[in-house]
Amino acid sequence: MSSTRATRSTRNSTTSNDNAPSAAEVTTTSSNGNATSSTTTANDRRSSPSTRQSSSPSMNSKKKDAGKSLSSSAKRISKELAEISLDPPANCSAGPKGDNLYEWVSTIAGPSGSPYAGGIFFLDVHFPQEYPFKPPKDVVFRTRIYHCNINSQGAICLDILKDNWSPALTISKVLLSICSLLTDPNPHDPLVGSIAQEYLNDREEHDRVAREWTKRFIKLIQMFYLFSYAC
Repeated sequence: MSSTRATRSTRNSTTSNDNAPSAAEVTTTSSNGNATSSTTTANDRRSSPSTRQSSSPSMNSKKKDAGKSLSSSAKRISKELAEISLDPPANCSAGPKGDNLYEWVSTIAGPSGSPYAGGIFFLDVHFPQEYPFKPPKDVVFRTRIYHCNINSQGAICLDILKDNWSPALTISKVLLSICSLLTDPNPHDPLVGSIAQEYLNDREEHDRVAREWTKRFIKLIQMFYLFSYAC
């Protein structure tokens, strides 16, 4: 009786081992129906050196493509960023909003002697991929300003941002030109005709309203910063 139990135990053990091969053992069936097995190790399952080497040129190609993506425009913008950081134009500052080199934010302090004195004006600047062969686009005021060459959406009427653009110009020169526009508006090529007419016909009233707008938005900016610090 004990012999029979031992035999059954041996059979069960053998069956259990046959049904649960190790992870390294793979069983295949040949064309004549005979089962064959082969064993692979963890090292065999890894990519062979030849496979890794074959993917290496592709990776190098991607790196080269990434290097090419730093086009002449990106190099030019990076150069201008270094220059404006070391030597910013008077009353101006500018730099990327975040990691995007093509999206900048700028500030311009209202020039002394103008009705915008004491004001801080924020602008957005977007560089096209074709820069510097095409001018910065979407250079817009984000702070409202009472000016005949700047409309309520912040668009600027400035010749060097259009037909008179040259690759020799830089964003620093653009910001200086905008500063000059605040000091000397061009009412003969306006974006806002009513302000231009007021500038030509009643300069005193024009300057009074421009100063009033500037003071109003100074207060708004101050309230914004006070609220930000309070939070």
